[in-house]
Amino acid sequence: MVTPRQMNHLSGTRTKAYVETYGCQMNVSDGELMQGILAGAGYDIAERPEDADVVLVNTCAIREHAEQRVIGRVGELYRLKAARPDMVIGVTGCMAQRLGERLLERAGYVDLVMGPDGYRSLPETLRRLRQGDRGSAAGAVTAPHARRRSLPVMSAPNEYEPERLAVVDFRQEENYEGLEVRRASSISAWVPVQRGCNYRCTYCIVPYVRGAEKNRAPDRVLDEVRGLAKRGITEVTLLGQTVNSWEHGEWRFPELLRAVARVDGIRRVRFTSPHPNDVTPELVEVMATEPNVCRQLHLPVQSGHDRTLKRMLRRYTVAEYLERVELVRAAIPGIALSTDVIVAFPGETDEEYEATLDLVRHVRFDDAFLYKYSEREGTPATRLPREQFVDPDVAQQRLKRLIDLHRDIQSEINAAEIGREVEVLVERRARSEGDMLGRTDAYKVVAFPGGESLAGRYLHVRLTATTGATFRGVAVDAPAAETRVA
Repeated sequence: MVTPRQMNHLSGTRTKAYVETYGCQMNVSDGELMQGILAGAGYDIAERPEDADVVLVNTCAIREHAEQRVIGRVGELYRLKAARPDMVIGVTGCMAQRLGERLLERAGYVDLVMGPDGYRSLPETLRRLRQGDRGSAAGAVTAPHARRRSLPVMSAPNEYEPERLAVVDFRQEENYEGLEVRRASSISAWVPVQRGCNYRCTYCIVPYVRGAEKNRAPDRVLDEVRGLAKRGITEVTLLGQTVNSWEHGEWRFPELLRAVARVDGIRRVRFTSPHPNDVTPELVEVMATEPNVCRQLHLPVQSGHDRTLKRMLRRYTVAEYLERVELVRAAIPGIALSTDVIVAFPGETDEEYEATLDLVRHVRFDDAFLYKYSEREGTPATRLPREQFVDPDVAQQRLKRLIDLHRDIQSEINAAEIGREVEVLVERRARSEGDMLGRTDAYKVVAFPGGESLAGRYLHVRLTATTGATFRGVAVDAPAAETRVA
């Protein structure tokens, strides 16, 4: 087998790969994993698709809008491939898993479709594609029929004409242990502890594109966190589809969270995305007593009415959800809560929608991710009677009212913070000239005057203003030379 590193040596050129990621934190983490796998196989990681020999678009399948955006982006990349027929374009991630071979048929200029369990075989699969092998990679489905409908520029005699592959097998044992990750940040890091999901919410595609829940061993997770701390990374976020349902042998998630929080060199620990059913007194006790666990919790509610929650198969009632909110707030006063809400789920009545607005008014979330229902092929909700589906105009009106309500509440919460001093982990340069950007323990964004030498430091910042969602501030404990406006 000729590897990219050997090909580079023989040709005197470097094979370059570019990974472009859309979607959730798990997708971002997977993008870092793919870059690490490719770098370990001898690829250079390009900063732009124009400079790459291999372009991978790492995708989300949660909502139709996300998929349409990816289709449009891949279409834009066609222009690069038209000029360079030997370029490999791949679509990876949840959308790739969901569509499989159909994506090869839909987009004749896509060479590779690879689901989330296929990344370990990525270098070998790309080698087959780039060398035009007729053999298939492990778990791959070849698509010569799609190749016949390929780009006109690829049809000339003796022109490079790669095979096209779909790699979409589920591999229950795959947790990507032992592979190097190419971290995008030297300040904070995503640490996946769980892949897949055992909950079967009727609107959600995740179990069908990421498979059943797979939990990493605690010693492997802790080894990874210790390695990050040795590199100077002080903030980690534990990732899972329902992260607090993680368990392994005698371990449960609260024990893992406590152990990670006590790793030398780690100062902040977060976790996402938890399920309300697994917010236990034991978990809350760890959050309340471990100083390195951030006082912030994402707690998806999805709806404020029991009938809708039951039809969503969320497995809790509104009263049970509010009990967990009260449990957390009693133990951790001032904790920042965020949530997810879906409006216009099939069959949602005006009364049920108003109940969701009432819940948002009652809980007063610091942040919220708000959506109207998006139909996902293959999920149980799509089989509900068509007359129950909410008119699109009504759905949009419901979403707008909810967004307006949340923004008003968020503005009130943040306005009350003005004048406080908070600890900020400085991350990067802000868009506003002369400013740096950081986040508080509560995951709130603050821009303040400063130079890039502050990146990675923990500073106390006095909050001076808010735009409603973000803050402006002034560092109170940084050297004057580092806080001046550039």
